[in-house]
Amino acid sequence: MAYSDYILQVENLCQTFVSGHGKKKMVVKAVDDVSFSVKYAETFGLVGESGCGKTTTGRTIIRLYDPTSGSVHFNGREISGKMTRDLSKYIAENMAMIFQDPIESLNPRMTIEEIIGEGLRLRGVSRERTHEAVVEMLRKVGLTEEHATRYPHEFSGGQRQRIGIARAMIVKPKMIIADEPVSALDVYIQAQAINLLTDLKQEMGLTILFIAHNLSVVKYFSDRIGVMYYGKLVEVAPSDDLYDKPMHPYTRALLSAIPQPNPLTERTRKRTDYVPERDHDYRTEKPSMREIEKDHFVYCSESEMKAYKQLYHIPI
Repeated sequence: MAYSDYILQVENLCQTFVSGHGKKKMVVKAVDDVSFSVKYAETFGLVGESGCGKTTTGRTIIRLYDPTSGSVHFNGREISGKMTRDLSKYIAENMAMIFQDPIESLNPRMTIEEIIGEGLRLRGVSRERTHEAVVEMLRKVGLTEEHATRYPHEFSGGQRQRIGIARAMIVKPKMIIADEPVSALDVYIQAQAINLLTDLKQEMGLTILFIAHNLSVVKYFSDRIGVMYYGKLVEVAPSDDLYDKPMHPYTRALLSAIPQPNPLTERTRKRTDYVPERDHDYRTEKPSMREIEKDHFVYCSESEMKAYKQLYHIPI
């Protein structure tokens, strides 16, 4: 696939945080040499356990954090360089973010109309047109015009997440970064939010970077999936391939942890654990991202790549 077929290209992205001074200085590499690309109108899932760096990756892409190194290109333009007014405007016009916590991400002193319409007002849209757009977006996310005059504390968690989705969608971005948008919701409300995102994606032709740790939700919603572990991307594959043929031992461990609805099989099934010191030997062979089969990439050494191919009967 040509480079121009991707709306987002992330190359060797690193994000390092430093705290303390002198002997107490700590350096944390939250994102370590991550590279991936997202196609137009695709949903790319980014999964991993808490603290693996997936949220930091999303926040760095949209420039809530300045990247330590590496590059990010959006629609052919680099957005990882020095932040200027023009670049800030370009990112705001083309990308939006849905935050994980629907309570903390909404200003409690603003009405719902003010929260959702803020992006339009910053673009100079008149009060009347902003009101019309807010009402239309409220209806799209399953709320009503009456909700526009209320405040965030008057809504349930699911409704607040719908408001967060409406705030991101109203500026009609080309890409949405959804940071665990359903993790704080119960299962029934999760399904409603996911179905809402699916409908809006089809209607508006959106590209979505979907960050989550719930692998069942990610499989349902994503076209391709990237798996992160301790700041590194360890596997990238189409959704069905990743679940049918998980290759990296960490991916297999994640999949084995998915709860099953049948109590009989759940009680007896075996889970897989992942111990890097046991599962890898990189003293003589250095790992890198390798294509095991078409569009299926794994962070592994040469000998591990051969073992993965033999495991799934892939021609070497």
